[in-house]
Amino acid sequence: MCGICGEVRSDNRPADTAAVGRMMGCMVRRGPDAHGLVARGPVALGHRRLKIIDLSEASQQPLVDSDLGLTIVFNGAIYNYQELREELTAQGYRFFSHGDTEVILKAYHAWGLDFVERLNGMFAVAIHERDTGRVVLARDRVGIKPLYYTRQDGVLRFASALPALLAAGGVDTSIDPVALNFYMSFHSVVPPPRTILQGVKKLPPATVAVIEPDGSMTQRPYWTLAFGASDDQKGYSEADWRDATLGVLRRAVRRRLVADVPVGVLLSGGLDSSLIVGLLCEQGETGLETFSIGFESVGDELGDEFKYSDVIVERFGTDHHKLFIDSRRTLPALGECIAQMSEPMVSHDNVGFYLLSQEVAKHCKVVQSGQGADEVFGGYHWYPPMLDTRDAFATYAEHFFDRDFAEYRRAVAAEYADPDAAAEFVAEHFARPGADAPIDKALRIDSLVMLVDDPVKRVDNHTMAASLEARVPFLDHEVLELAAAVPPELKIASGGKHILKEAARRVIPSEVIDRPKGYFPVPALKYLRGDFLELTREALTAPAARRRGVFNQEYVDTLLADPEAHITPLQGSKLWQLALLELWLQTHLPG
Repeated sequence: MCGICGEVRSDNRPADTAAVGRMMGCMVRRGPDAHGLVARGPVALGHRRLKIIDLSEASQQPLVDSDLGLTIVFNGAIYNYQELREELTAQGYRFFSHGDTEVILKAYHAWGLDFVERLNGMFAVAIHERDTGRVVLARDRVGIKPLYYTRQDGVLRFASALPALLAAGGVDTSIDPVALNFYMSFHSVVPPPRTILQGVKKLPPATVAVIEPDGSMTQRPYWTLAFGASDDQKGYSEADWRDATLGVLRRAVRRRLVADVPVGVLLSGGLDSSLIVGLLCEQGETGLETFSIGFESVGDELGDEFKYSDVIVERFGTDHHKLFIDSRRTLPALGECIAQMSEPMVSHDNVGFYLLSQEVAKHCKVVQSGQGADEVFGGYHWYPPMLDTRDAFATYAEHFFDRDFAEYRRAVAAEYADPDAAAEFVAEHFARPGADAPIDKALRIDSLVMLVDDPVKRVDNHTMAASLEARVPFLDHEVLELAAAVPPELKIASGGKHILKEAARRVIPSEVIDRPKGYFPVPALKYLRGDFLELTREALTAPAARRRGVFNQEYVDTLLADPEAHITPLQGSKLWQLALLELWLQTHLPG
């Protein structure tokens, strides 16, 4: 896992290697082990490397294959690269390295733009064709690896992190009104291609983009989810679905052991991460390192879930690390955390995950993590109401939207008051074919949109800020495809994730499966009080905030008067949502 960047010009000028160098300088944490830059006329590619697979210099990037006339930069991990290498070798290709990067390059040469369909993994890729001048960008099916870009005056730049593009310069940093509506309405999720800044876009997941020498750019999607059982699954019993779920997860966790360094597990004590540990140990992994985090308790709310993680540690004998983090570290770390965010991310657990990643990185370079299971297997509380609703959009919006359009218009300055983009987007997404039942419409948008631009983005930002690679087996595309086929009633029974729980009973203890659902425990950050409230007040009343004028001051004053009275349906602070955006803007756009 690494950081990639580049510049592609169509204005008859050579690529600006100084700008590419500045982008690379912003991504040292993503790749502290090595770096490289290759420029050829109007194209320059840059790379920061975190050595995980093939630790030798043979896999140094940018990787150039002079015989094929191809150069690549790649961020991610391809779990089936060894099988693909064997297939390509049989076709006559010769390899000079032992890593996955060269396999991607030769897969592109062999199969063209369809190469992405052969890859099982997480990836953002840029490939330059020497002879045609064409550049190809691609992103994995679920968008685990980010890819941002700007286009202005015949110059296209791309990078793994949005702040890197800002460092390169020449970016329109005005607020995108459509993105602002998404941020304030759709639980801070801004779907691609937009970001909160007008001048920065992001390549959608499961998309290949081709940039021609004249600067024209075409994009095509190569994968999506279709809900409902296939013909050969229509006779499945619950036991059949349970066994299929267990089988696909066994393959997913085994694939994510591919590395030339040890692979650990973030063990929260919940069902999802506990199942990952159980599946790995079941397959013979020994000496597995696991990591749990704890904070101080606040009132009756516990700050750790060690009693559950201890059950798994005792059962499977892992090499376990309990990481206790003094909550006094959270406020100072919040500024560092926001500085590493490619986009504003409002969840209160951001700084906790950031601190966890910093501690885990002291012990290992790669971990498996349980993110995605709730979206994929129906674990959230808003799914059961979707089962029988007659108005899918209204029911979903009631449970998921942070505010309705009327409140949104009261919250922002007049220039940002239109359109109601989030509502229009969700309604259009629900109308697409491939998910007929209301609950499947919700599961699809959560798996393909919300998951990508909330928890997945959070994991990538904060693990990479610690030079730590996170692998997410629940987001293996074969797992998503199987889960989409499972009848919805088998997902939402038993308080959610029923079929996953039944599969897990064959692997891990029931006390971890049948426990109350927990969330990442950072109690001190759930409430805007004391120093955190003061930080919020300062952010929203700062001269920079007043000059920017994004929010209606009367609305801000109302929230400041009683912060805990203004909570979103998902129990988030409406005031913190405003403050986080302003803090992000002040951090990345100073002056």
